[in-house]
Amino acid sequence: MPVTVPVRWVLDQADLRIRLRGGAAGVGGEISLVLTTELADPAKWLSGGELVLTTGISLPPAAADRRQYLRRLHESGVAGVGFGTGLTFDDVPEELVTAAEELGLPLLEIPLRTPFAAVVQRVGSRIAALQYDAVLRASRAQPRITRAVVSGGPQEVAAELGRALRASVVVLDPSGTVIASHPRNLNVTTVNLVRDAIEPGAASAVAVLAEGVTVAQQSIRVGGRSHGVLAVVSETALSPVDQVLLGHATSLLALDFEKPVRLKEAQQRLNEQALGLILTGEANLEPAWAQLAQAADHRGRIRVLVVQADSDTNAEADTANLLKKVNTAILDELDQAGQPAFVHGADNWLAVLLPGAEAEEIAAALVTRIDASLRRTIRLGLSGIQPLAKLGEAVDNARLAASVAECGRPPIEFSALAGSALLAFGESRDVLVALGAAVLTPVLDHDAEFGTGLLTSLRAFLEANGHWESAAAAVGVHRHTMRKRIETAEALLGCDLAIARVRAELLLAILARTPGD
Repeated sequence: MPVTVPVRWVLDQADLRIRLRGGAAGVGGEISLVLTTELADPAKWLSGGELVLTTGISLPPAAADRRQYLRRLHESGVAGVGFGTGLTFDDVPEELVTAAEELGLPLLEIPLRTPFAAVVQRVGSRIAALQYDAVLRASRAQPRITRAVVSGGPQEVAAELGRALRASVVVLDPSGTVIASHPRNLNVTTVNLVRDAIEPGAASAVAVLAEGVTVAQQSIRVGGRSHGVLAVVSETALSPVDQVLLGHATSLLALDFEKPVRLKEAQQRLNEQALGLILTGEANLEPAWAQLAQAADHRGRIRVLVVQADSDTNAEADTANLLKKVNTAILDELDQAGQPAFVHGADNWLAVLLPGAEAEEIAAALVTRIDASLRRTIRLGLSGIQPLAKLGEAVDNARLAASVAECGRPPIEFSALAGSALLAFGESRDVLVALGAAVLTPVLDHDAEFGTGLLTSLRAFLEANGHWESAAAAVGVHRHTMRKRIETAEALLGCDLAIARVRAELLLAILARTPGD
């Protein structure tokens, strides 16, 4: 908003001898420029805020046309009309007085002895003085605001900006929570006005509310990262100089908010490098071990969460982007939880170092933070609790657990693999599948030919560790029937089921053949 002068101020200049003839309701209007014109219809050349001076040389003769002349000036947004008397007219035409009163447009009588140039010069000088004052005020306020961000942070910045602009100031975080304000205990009504006026995502905006209040906002942003909004609430729109101060304060707040972010990013990089050094077996690792100790619980214990990209649902080119997004989500959650971030990435997996005592809760929160669409393409494994010195073993265990986990499911714990480890991994499973195909064929053929349930009964017997009654109850047959079936299976297989090792191998072969059971 340009610097202006109220119409009433012009009337207060006694030496100019200017008299108000009509339109008293508009004397609070603001004059941005004084110009002289004798055009019959100057309205089309005006932009609003002018004090138009005329002697009425081109004024139409008809009273109705004269009223229309004044009405067009009013519609163009002029602040007032100054009518010079003593040349064309000895007095201001009565129809102009009546029209001005009806319109609320100030109509000033300027006597012959007051040159139009004197009015132009007086108002121009006043505007220049106000502009100088604004610039001077801003030049003094800028260093105070700069010092404030160092000494007192956002609250002092808000206070200095508020004092400089003679306005209320609010600093909101991205969620709309008040971080700082001037006055410090700003009333709830004003805060709500700001929240309602804010345009989400806008770099800057100005809202003029129905209550006659102006809310000017600027986004506190660095790159693509938003730290909230700085808003000024005032009774009038901010001047260009005021806007400069607002921009200066916004920049300082952005730098202040960004400091811990930059520090956190540097710490995360350091942590990642320390974890990477340990896992890659570099020499002279004492400093790295000391750094990693921050991740352990009070007893020096850790657990490792491994995030493995699923090769079936992620193309090789997409894996890096997927893990980058997952890494960002994990870092955000660790930061929110106040946990140091130790994350190491490999070709298709991430390792996250967690405190042993709290790992389950933290891991659950990490998984929740990861977008659901991403969770469907990753496998999660969690190691057991280990001393920090066994970090490598913990990573290996977590990777094994992740390799057999289901995509999109909560992390599978390594301890949960007890009793199924041989079935879960690579070569051992292949051996058991082959064993099952070779050894179990006579039993399968017998069941297919005679409709018996030898395989089901054999599995129940083996899982019951050779207890006849338990096995019979599991299948739902009499124990004598169970004995007969097992004797038949034993004969077909050509083995001795009294030997524990034989029973164990047969059970694993059956389980490998039916992995979902």
